[in-house]
Amino acid sequence: MSHDTTSVPQADTAHDSGQQHPIGLYLKVWGYLFVLSAMSYAVDYFEVHGIMRWLLIVTFMLLKAGLIVSIFMHMAWERLSLVYAILVPPLVLLVLVRIMVYESDYIFWTRAIFMDGGG
Repeated sequence: MSHDTTSVPQADTAHDSGQQHPIGLYLKVWGYLFVLSAMSYAVDYFEVHGIMRWLLIVTFMLLKAGLIVSIFMHMAWERLSLVYAILVPPLVLLVLVRIMVYESDYIFWTRAIFMDGGG
């Protein structure tokens, strides 16, 4: 039984015929990531404090994560159903966490009001 080594495997031919994205797109996204990182460091450099500091840092972080996921992880070119299947569950979890934060505040203040006065 001889093994033919001259034939190209099927997976390699499918990969070679796949869609190629222009290098300019990746360089542009890299530039955006660089600018967003510089802006994030500028928040510390200009000593922004309080809620504005955290709002800016989280905003820049989410923008950078969105660029990385959409371009470098090729999410921008996926079917919409796959995008929803990947992005909706974490968003639902964030909503549930926020609801639990409201409930924990309610429980804390209810205990503080009704259980502290009995001592």
